[in-house]
Amino acid sequence: MANFRNDQAEGLRRMLAGPRPRVFTFLSALPDEEKNAMLVNLGASLVRAGSEVLLLDARASTGGIAARLDAPRRASLLDVARQEGRMAELVQAMPQGFGVARLAHATLQARAQLQAAPQDDLLMRRLGQNFDALAQQHDIVVVDGELGADDGFALPALAGGEIVVQVTNSAASIKAAYAMIKRLSATLGRRPFSVLVSGVGEREAKLVHENIAQVASRYLATQVALLGSVPADEHLGRAARLGRSVVEAFPLAGASLAFRKLAGRCSMGDVADMAPAGGMRMAG
Repeated sequence: MANFRNDQAEGLRRMLAGPRPRVFTFLSALPDEEKNAMLVNLGASLVRAGSEVLLLDARASTGGIAARLDAPRRASLLDVARQEGRMAELVQAMPQGFGVARLAHATLQARAQLQAAPQDDLLMRRLGQNFDALAQQHDIVVVDGELGADDGFALPALAGGEIVVQVTNSAASIKAAYAMIKRLSATLGRRPFSVLVSGVGEREAKLVHENIAQVASRYLATQVALLGSVPADEHLGRAARLGRSVVEAFPLAGASLAFRKLAGRCSMGDVADMAPAGGMRMAG
């Protein structure tokens, strides 16, 4: 009876809290510059589609999205969990319309604290609770993620959302993307993933996806969906030099159309529900 009452109470709390935000954690087999450009343009496209968006820099390195945007140094989630900062100090509003927050500052001290955090149950519980509270203030959370030495995420809650690997059509990139999925599968167990293919059109993106999806299905028993693609487009660089998103600066560009389509997919439905296709072989 106690368990039944607890389940009822938890269900009631979820109803009162409203719909859960969608969390997309992005890993990348591309250089930081290309990943960050993608995150900025996706975030801006989601905002223009009507979503309240948060970009969370969850990387221990200095190459994350917060540094790319030159976001002012504010309290991080780790600071708040350690009671060295306040929730109200977490989010920095950006001109593109989304907010930016950090899991931790890219310092040696913060990295050491994050590495030691899994041994501190209270700290991990606070981190998770603070992330949930922060995410609940937004419709969509886009996470700039990376894999740790243990092949997991510094914030365990990220494993419960969508995990997307950015890839291009080079053999090295495809191999790196598959390696990430393989590492995550070994750590998280069987679960779906998605890929976002950059630098190519839709037809080539489908071939890249089929390549990865077939091998993941055969060797990992894991489904990989295609979130979408963004073609190579000179307007991306031109918009970046203007300090603007491509959807704002050049709304009719091919990349803008692709990002709007991506924003629509992220805003509606479950990306992981899209069935993967078969395709070319790749060594497991």
